Amino acid sequence: MKIRRQTRRRGVALEEAILEAAWVELSEYGYEGLTMENVARRAGTSRPVLHRRWPNRTALATAALAQQFARENIVIPDMGSLRDELSLLLRLMSDRAGSRDLQLFFDMQKDIVAERSSFAEIRERIVDGSQFHAVIGRAIERGEIDPTRLTPRITSLPLDLVRHEMMMTFLPLSEDAIHEIIDGIFLPLVRRSEPSSKT
Repeated sequence: MKIRRQTRRRGVALEEAILEAAWVELSEYGYEGLTMENVARRAGTSRPVLHRRWPNRTALATAALAQQFARENIVIPDMGSLRDELSLLLRLMSDRAGSRDLQLFFDMQKDIVAERSSFAEIRERIVDGSQFHAVIGRAIERGEIDPTRLTPRITSLPLDLVRHEMMMTFLPLSEDAIHEIIDGIFLPLVRRSEPSSKT
């Protein structure tokens, strides 16, 4: 009987297999149950191979999360209105509340602190923010907001408020809460000032 040898995977193919294995392990056992040994076994490789790419399980879990986020490929279309586009984006963000993804961030907290990292750094590795920047860019082109008012803190404010509420409640935001963030907080800060009329 002829034995068929398994093709040795390298590069992107091997990385994809490892990250997929890591995601399955996270889905089945959570972050606390994630081990490099089990991921290596599931991916059909060895622990040294994993450690050459990801020094610890926090880095591996972060990469697996980033892969899943990228696969979702959320695109916010040009709806002709900053309010409509931002409402859709915040709703999609909010729908993650209570999900396994959010729970993973909490479970990773101890290791994140031990590595002198932060949730902000982990978020930067996972979410590229391209859709939000596209929404803001279109709003500037349409003249809906004043780019001179967009300091880094003000720009990130709607996203930060949604993240805060998600992490405090583990519940999706209501439509009223999303509209309050947009209409009551963000838009007044970034709209162009109306020229004062002379009497």
